[in-house]
Amino acid sequence: MDASGEMAARLLSGDRAALARVISWAENADARYPAVLSAIYPRVGHAWRIGITGPPGAGKSTLTNELVATLRKRDETVGILAIDPSSPFSGGALLGDRIRMEERTADTGVFIRSMASRKSHGGLARAASDACDVMDAFGFSSILMETVGVGQSEYDVVAAADTVLVVLCPGAGDGIQAMKAGILEVADVLVVNKSDLPDADRLMMDLEDAVRMRTVRQEEGGWVVPVVACSARDETGIDDVIAAVDAHRSWQEAADLAGTRRAKRVAQVRRVVGERLEEELWGRLGNTDRAEALLGNSVTPYDVAEDILTSVLGSARDAAQADEV
Repeated sequence: MDASGEMAARLLSGDRAALARVISWAENADARYPAVLSAIYPRVGHAWRIGITGPPGAGKSTLTNELVATLRKRDETVGILAIDPSSPFSGGALLGDRIRMEERTADTGVFIRSMASRKSHGGLARAASDACDVMDAFGFSSILMETVGVGQSEYDVVAAADTVLVVLCPGAGDGIQAMKAGILEVADVLVVNKSDLPDADRLMMDLEDAVRMRTVRQEEGGWVVPVVACSARDETGIDDVIAAVDAHRSWQEAADLAGTRRAKRVAQVRRVVGERLEEELWGRLGNTDRAEALLGNSVTPYDVAEDILTSVLGSARDAAQADEV
């Protein structure tokens, strides 16, 4: 048995060291990872994946911690993927959620993995999806993905989730920012955390009004995004958040969960292909040198891009035509 097969067997047997190692392989795009994924893929698809995003300071980590506690009371096992800011020097994650969730680290039913954002977008989304696949195959019944904040990379990451929680808090203008940033478009559940603070009721009403306006425009039978209040710090309202997640899961399963997940897999395929093409185009095929050589006073970047695309696509067409013959 080769290294990939041995690691896959160890992971499927419940070896947490193998779990951590395979996630590292996925994160670092190690050449051994695809073979491991092929071996464990039949076990992927059973966990419910919950994305948790929102602006910094909204209390996402505290909420995640309390959600884990509630899920554990239901005898669920939980994998946590925490996307953290990166050190500008080492590239490693800062303020790792292992520190903030220290009380969970001793629980054998919980696995916490911090992943550095490394100012990445597509690669981060791929690595996050892969890490969730690995934890899914390992056997966790729920997987929580907590992001750094709200931005394109966060949208890409939570696109891998079955249910997306957008966490906001009063007093920070979050309601207006949510509408401006289009957060309602990715939210399956809107959570107003720190609901004991002033203006929490106003934020709730603003969000409910926004949801109501959006609901008028959507097809009949669509999911109506609930607005749920909680105070993770005081451990209140957590059951309501879990209930909203459960309701969304039931709706998804009654609608077309398989189709929704298939669409997310297609998006994952596109990200992987995009990364591989970028590596090929600017690495092995040497188009960086070509671009530098072609650029000049009368040659624009668009001219160079067209030249490279024509060359690449022309080669692809020639290969396709040769196969047809």
